[in-house]
Amino acid sequence: MSEQTVAESPRVAAVVIMAAGAGTRMKSATAKVLHKLSGRSMISWAVDAASFLDPEHLVVVVGHQREQVEAHLAEVAPQAITALQAEQRGTGDAVRAGLSVLPGITGDVVVTSGDVPLLEGATLRDLVQAHREEGNRVTVLTAVVPDPTGYGRIVRDGDAVARIVEQKDASDAERDIAEINAGIYVFDAGLLAEGIASLQAGNAQGELYLTDVIAYASGAGHRVGARVLADYLQTEGVNDRIQLAERGAELNRRLLRHWMAAGVTIVDPATTWIHDGVDLAEDVTLLPNTSLEGATSVGRGACIGPDTTLVDVEVGEGATVVRTHAELAVIADGATVGPFAYLRPGTEVGEKAKVGAFVETKKAVIGAGSKVPHLTYCGDAEIGEGANIGAGTIFANYDGVTKNTSTVGNHSFVGSDSVLVAPVHIADGAYVAAGSTVTGDVGPGELAVARGKQRNIAGWVARRRAGTATDAAARAALGEPSSPSGGGTTSLGAPDAQEAAQ
Repeated sequence: MSEQTVAESPRVAAVVIMAAGAGTRMKSATAKVLHKLSGRSMISWAVDAASFLDPEHLVVVVGHQREQVEAHLAEVAPQAITALQAEQRGTGDAVRAGLSVLPGITGDVVVTSGDVPLLEGATLRDLVQAHREEGNRVTVLTAVVPDPTGYGRIVRDGDAVARIVEQKDASDAERDIAEINAGIYVFDAGLLAEGIASLQAGNAQGELYLTDVIAYASGAGHRVGARVLADYLQTEGVNDRIQLAERGAELNRRLLRHWMAAGVTIVDPATTWIHDGVDLAEDVTLLPNTSLEGATSVGRGACIGPDTTLVDVEVGEGATVVRTHAELAVIADGATVGPFAYLRPGTEVGEKAKVGAFVETKKAVIGAGSKVPHLTYCGDAEIGEGANIGAGTIFANYDGVTKNTSTVGNHSFVGSDSVLVAPVHIADGAYVAAGSTVTGDVGPGELAVARGKQRNIAGWVARRRAGTATDAAARAALGEPSSPSGGGTTSLGAPDAQEAAQ
């Protein structure tokens, strides 16, 4: 096979992903490979890298908490076959389990792990290409790392690999070797089966080591090659929450670099987090303390942040979103949201519309150019174009049993501190007076006033608050002499009968 053909056709017979470990150091009820980085599980990252090779068979070896892993794979990788490693007796036993569901397989078999989230598909492609070009029966992915403690060391025989020795079985001289085994291999399927059958648990761990297949192949005279990966961080696994955070930060750093190279301004990468499923256009600006999650997309020229979290949100071109939490919402071109806004699922903010400070929305469709500027709860609402919702307005959508929808028509005006008791319909071009509690529909061009008539009770302060500072201020304003101190009462009780009758 020519070099060009290999590069264009990296397809292999199988990829076996080892994902059966207990992950006890994670101290979690969640399977280790299901812990997330950049919005995706570790196993999904491993599946993506494997899928780059277009394998005829994709096998995931499961064991501990297998039900969780299998259920997740059914969602993210329905093409995967699972193989059970009933007892976790080492990497060799894991691959033996993987081969058990691939009877009679021939060709190249790639073995990798489910807890190496930074591994890239292109790295696997290059490994397979080197394996084929060099005519190897086994090819090992290696890296030279600053601190090789805990890793298997590569013991070479010239440019070939003689064996791999694990940390606990290594001599002092072998522990000084900086080239480590990444735990990722390409095997000839027949040789792999022979080597697995020869394994014995004669080591400090009492396990079947897949690395012993290297010594088996070398001892039988087969060429074992190695490809050194310059980007050694791709080889680093996750065994505890500390490493999960470290790998997550590195993955995020790489995603941010990708988007900055694509024309996105990220003012403070140290406080900006982006999930893998996010899509950003050119000239987007992300301000500090911004987190874009899920399938969020942001249009050209939009500005997000600071202090903003968007989850599965679509943001249009030129929109501005400031100090906002939003989920499953749509923000159209030129709209402004925030600061301190909360957009719950089902919210749609129209073109050049405004959702302002301390506004909460839920299943609210806000028309183009409309404004919900501040201090409003807008739930189960349909607002037309060019409408204005005054400060402190409440869409009372829940009667204790059901939730109902209210509508506000085009270019209508709802005064401050109003309550719209759903379901009500405010027609196009209508007004609601400030402080109204609206329980019925309002027609086009009508003004709804739904509040008690104001009554001013003359002399009330002099009678009920005599001798107070308020009384003194009122008398001064009226040009009257001050009353004797201590007169009247300072209680906040009901007015007397005469006042009530007025």
